[in-house]
Amino acid sequence: MFNIDRWQEIFEAISKNKLRTFLTGVSVGSGIFILIILLGIASGFKNGTEHQFSRDASTLIEFWSNRTSKEYNGMNSGRRIKMDIYDYDIITKQYKDVLEYEAAGFSKGNLTTSYESESGTYRLVGTMPDRLFLENATLVAGRFLNQRDYEASLKVAVLGIPVAEDLFKEPESGIGKIISIGKIQYKVIGVFQDIGGERDEARIYLPHTTLTTLYNTTNSGSSFLFTLNPIANYDLALAQTEAFAKQVKEKLQKRHKVHPDDLTAIRYNNAVENSKDIYMLILGMNLFFWMIGILTLIAGIVGVGNIMLIIVKERTKEIGIRKALGAQPKAIVAMVLHEAIFITSISGMIGLLLGFVVLEIIGGQIQTEFILNPKVNFSIAISTVILLVISGAVAGYFPAKYASKIKPIIALRDE
Repeated sequence: MFNIDRWQEIFEAISKNKLRTFLTGVSVGSGIFILIILLGIASGFKNGTEHQFSRDASTLIEFWSNRTSKEYNGMNSGRRIKMDIYDYDIITKQYKDVLEYEAAGFSKGNLTTSYESESGTYRLVGTMPDRLFLENATLVAGRFLNQRDYEASLKVAVLGIPVAEDLFKEPESGIGKIISIGKIQYKVIGVFQDIGGERDEARIYLPHTTLTTLYNTTNSGSSFLFTLNPIANYDLALAQTEAFAKQVKEKLQKRHKVHPDDLTAIRYNNAVENSKDIYMLILGMNLFFWMIGILTLIAGIVGVGNIMLIIVKERTKEIGIRKALGAQPKAIVAMVLHEAIFITSISGMIGLLLGFVVLEIIGGQIQTEFILNPKVNFSIAISTVILLVISGAVAGYFPAKYASKIKPIIALRDE
């Protein structure tokens, strides 16, 4: 319930002690500011670590097919299994709620690619727009394949950086140029770099529909790549991805009439199994930054508590008069808590906003290998606001409890 008298008392107390209130606010605001900056750095560290240590996305699950190793339903072993786009569609539709990125891939052996007098042989990969994220690759110039390229089967190509260097010397200069792959011409729309190295970069990405149509294999999909919605806990992430992989493998085996115990016909690789160190490193850094931020905030809260004790001491006589006139202990507690929460919340919100502004301004300018795009998400901001209110209550509780126990007769003797 809004109490105008209470607010007038708070503003009057603040106006009488401007410097003290300002310094108190600075101690809390700086604690929140440092916490937000540290959490932003932790987020950037997570992004940078995943980028540096993962050849592909750290949660990548890749499926591919091979020959059967067991007889099944009257069919001999050694039968070649070819996954198709219908398999892919079934998986993406059934698991659309848990999938983060997905793409089917179709590869074609090394083909001669040329531009004017320069030429070389490179692997062609027909794929889909999400492949850039799945490969954990970055664009050096231009853009990657988009949905329109895929749906319209456009003759466009994205080159790995060594391919672009071979054909154009300067990779960026190749954007918009027309290259020939065999007898077919393609427009270069992008150049990418992959931290997996030259093995993953010495390739040319084309729209999946374009490559499969040109080679009369419209329904082909030699591999499927997926990532699931991220989970911060390693054990949960491993359990979720492994359950998904086994379910998909079983579906593909049934669809292609493969023996349930056949280990070679349908295979998959779950990158989460090899990323435990990354998860633990990120968890450790997050805990470290949270600890430093919380300790800084605690220092600010202690400062607020000390200031509120001083305020209670100064207002001992006033509190005694209030109690002599019938004020209940809970009213005294509410009065002190109200002021503590107000000062803490306002100064903390200022620190919170300054932290977000600083991250927004300098975040994009940070160019280091292990800190990438430092930001704090909305849920963290809400948690910090809740933490602020709790901090104000904690800072004011003990002074408020002390104030509520002051006896009127003793308070009235106070000079």
